[in-house]
Amino acid sequence: MKLLRRKEGPSLDTRVSALLEAATLGDGRLPEEAVTAARAVAERAGARAGLSLDHTVAALAGATGSGKSSLYNALAGQELAAVGVTRPTTSTAQAALWDGEGAGPLLDWLDVPHRHSAADADGSGLVLLDLPDHDSIRLSHRLEVDRLVELVDLLVWVVDPQKYADAALHERYLRPLAGHRDVMLVVLNQVDRLPPQAVERCVGDLRRLLEGDGLADVPVLAVSARTGEGMSGLREVLDERVAARASWAARLGADVAAAAAHLGAAEGGGGGGGEVPALEQGSGRGLEQGSGRGLEKGPGRGPEQGPGRGLGKGVDKGLREALARAAGVPLVVEAVAKGHRHRAVVATGWPVTRWLRRFRPDPLRRLRLGTTAVQNARPQLPSPGDAEIVGRTSVPGASAVQRAQVETALRDVGESAATGLPGPWATAVRHAARSHATELMDAVDRAIATTSLDATRRPRWWSAVNALQWLVFAAMLAGALWLGVLFGMDYLRLPQPPLPTAGPVPWPTVLLAGGALAGVLVALLSRLLAWLGGRRRARRTGKALRTAIAEVSDRLVLEPVRAELDRHARFTEALRLARAEV
Repeated sequence: MKLLRRKEGPSLDTRVSALLEAATLGDGRLPEEAVTAARAVAERAGARAGLSLDHTVAALAGATGSGKSSLYNALAGQELAAVGVTRPTTSTAQAALWDGEGAGPLLDWLDVPHRHSAADADGSGLVLLDLPDHDSIRLSHRLEVDRLVELVDLLVWVVDPQKYADAALHERYLRPLAGHRDVMLVVLNQVDRLPPQAVERCVGDLRRLLEGDGLADVPVLAVSARTGEGMSGLREVLDERVAARASWAARLGADVAAAAAHLGAAEGGGGGGGEVPALEQGSGRGLEQGSGRGLEKGPGRGPEQGPGRGLGKGVDKGLREALARAAGVPLVVEAVAKGHRHRAVVATGWPVTRWLRRFRPDPLRRLRLGTTAVQNARPQLPSPGDAEIVGRTSVPGASAVQRAQVETALRDVGESAATGLPGPWATAVRHAARSHATELMDAVDRAIATTSLDATRRPRWWSAVNALQWLVFAAMLAGALWLGVLFGMDYLRLPQPPLPTAGPVPWPTVLLAGGALAGVLVALLSRLLAWLGGRRRARRTGKALRTAIAEVSDRLVLEPVRAELDRHARFTEALRLARAEV
């Protein structure tokens, strides 16, 4: 069932849902007392909305001797409550019902067992409670008043000419409940004891006190329960409130606004103006859980821009640079270039001397990067993409200075993002920036190992040059063998076969000398190409490594910070809705 909608601003069900959302978002960031109180208000609103909306529960509350019970009897038209003057007479609340059909569950929720039917036929839908004295010498009486003051739809404060300025009433109840002025009446009883001029002065002084409490617009009625003076006006006001069937919604709206203001004050950002919420003794301390009936969720709203939204320019760049230095990216880039040249010589060098290069360690292999790192880090994997690299590389660990630079960069990110936020949220943002600090360097190391896989990929021209080198080596070897055969035949004085020549030079000499010279030239040219290719691959690898580190820093540092900023923005928006700010 939809709750009552107002002509302007969000509906009550939207406000209650927004309050519950704000409490959920503030959990773990704001004081537990404020969050628990806000949730209790939301649950209590759901419980009250599920009970009879055709009945208005009005409570007569006041001090000892103010004449609450006499007023209660006069309104009910019969003697229902015992009357006393000098000591507390009412120990538990009792209810008088005008047309009480359907009010049973409501009174059960209020936990008011003593119920009577009013003799007066007028006032259909009114449920009038006679509360114990709020200044009773018995603690149980005061606790009963505090409990029901939080729950009833309409508060009727009964004062007398002697104690209307009592500090206990104004400081513990009226002033904290200033936001509930729309569901409050003040009745000055026992005016029959005063001359007419004194009544006017007394009412004026009472209005002045109420204005100081923030209750300037609250109706003040002068009555006498004993003589009946002013009782007709009180009945008319009560009948109007009951007929409107809106006091319950106004009460819940005031409760939601007070709880939202309390949350706003708890975050250090203030309650958005207005009175401090009634969440103290006598006006909201120890809020109880309602029946928990759900309310319809209000429409979702995206976060708004506000304090702390976004990071300062250059802060994330500083973090990435600090991580790159600490992770040894310059060392890895240099190793990529050297490793590329090393493997190029092994693959394209002169076959006569290239085997000597194998005695030199591969710079990337020494760092456990590339294919070897993958095999060492992921044994027994069916394919390279089936699992994430979990082993560490052999890149030298960060120095104390580099670790301090990373710590400083993390702190700068948190401080930049927390600028302008209230204290608890600023603390949460700074904590979010460091929430993955212990695993950050391991994640960067894994990113480097993964990204470096491409650094060992063999260019296609290596295979072509390698084939050419072996072809040239075969020609050189053929020339050497040919010359060897000729040398042997000459040594044995055997007849020489016809010897083909290339101009004046015999072909065996051409093959031997030309093959050696061609092999050396191809090797030198390959080295030049390998040096250029190493520089290009090093630049490409460096860019890829910095991109991978940026992804890690975004995932482990910036995303938690953005999530916390978004949480605060949604909290602020929820508070705005709960306070019915258009």
